[in-house]
Amino acid sequence: MKFSPLIVAVLAAAPIPGATAHPGMGDTMREIERLAARAPKSDHSDGGDGFNSNQLLGDLRTLSDRSLTRVGSDIKKLLEGRGNPESRERYFGVPAMNSPRCKQDTCCIWKYISDELQVLFQGDSGRCSKWARYAVRMGFHDAGSWSLATESQGGGADGSIILAGELTRGENNGLQEMGVVYQQVYDKYHTDLGFDAVTMADLIQMGSNIAAVVCPLGPRVRSYVGRKDSSEEAPEGLMPDVRWDAETLINLFKDKTIGPEDLVALIGAHTTSQQNHVDGNRAGDPQDSTPGVWDVLFYKETLGKVRTPDRVFVLPSDLALAQHPLTKPEFEEFAGNGGGPQRHWNEDYARAYIRLSLLGVNNINDLTECTKVLPQPIEYFRHRDGGRLNKWLQSDDKSRKSKQISKEIENGDEITTPENQIPSP
Repeated sequence: MKFSPLIVAVLAAAPIPGATAHPGMGDTMREIERLAARAPKSDHSDGGDGFNSNQLLGDLRTLSDRSLTRVGSDIKKLLEGRGNPESRERYFGVPAMNSPRCKQDTCCIWKYISDELQVLFQGDSGRCSKWARYAVRMGFHDAGSWSLATESQGGGADGSIILAGELTRGENNGLQEMGVVYQQVYDKYHTDLGFDAVTMADLIQMGSNIAAVVCPLGPRVRSYVGRKDSSEEAPEGLMPDVRWDAETLINLFKDKTIGPEDLVALIGAHTTSQQNHVDGNRAGDPQDSTPGVWDVLFYKETLGKVRTPDRVFVLPSDLALAQHPLTKPEFEEFAGNGGGPQRHWNEDYARAYIRLSLLGVNNINDLTECTKVLPQPIEYFRHRDGGRLNKWLQSDDKSRKSKQISKEIENGDEITTPENQIPSP
């Protein structure tokens, strides 16, 4: 992360450690970290090839500042690396669902949808469930089927992953169950209850952000509605493969206007997941040792900075990015010690995901911000079944009991098997 002149000025004004110390020093340093994380990236910070990681999207590319709505102006700032991509805004006085006021308030019905999805996404253990992980992945896969090179062919955050039958594609394997859930939610609110403004495109992207913040330690990403649905298939071949090398992945995402640093922030979502389709013999194995928790341990374990349990499954593509000179520095930053890396990652992820969620959206200036309907973030988490979880992680046993534990974790449930009955390493 490069420091902007603003950060240099703040650093110059900050007291020198050892020379003076005061109770607010920690707050000062946290503010410096926050400003550093928010500093706009230079046009050449992503490989010296002139790539601009702050380029605009959709209709914002042609609209003058005078033509922008408040939301359009806010999103423009976020895409340019300015402004705060997270928000704690709350929704007070939510109208009754069947009231005229709810029909008139764009965000009202989304509060009811958010509350319904939150129940699905949060497990009894406090960890987020497989449905939350599916929702995050669905958001990636619907929006990610877009590129600058194929822009005229459509794609992006338009709901086509469900509406155009793209769930049959191999790259979307494992998302079919989530597709059924979203279709049911869409039918309920859009069709049965008559909220015509609820689109599948918005449901998928709002669902992804609701899922992220339901996961303990996850970010509360600023969220927008008003996308248009499409039943036209997105172009094929635009999603990454876990076997690709880092250079191929970096170039793929640059064609989506997503630079190497943002790519590293986005793949951190693997911290909550368990793989089921890359290696069938290891189905249910987590991608770091805190499945269902949105923390930076993924970066530390992928880099090998801490001892990684045998059961952790590292994707070849993640390992490749952790070692590439354009992406390794950001891995290193997120793998640092203390609370700074978590805050840094959450903010970088939020900004990168806002960009991803707007790919292929050509009415950005007309969107409505509804971040206020999201749950508040969970800033502290402790596993109630930590001893049982750790013992399971240390073993690569594939017994029925181990598979049962894997399923419990997948569902967000507390591990019920007594620790002394969990197979030893």
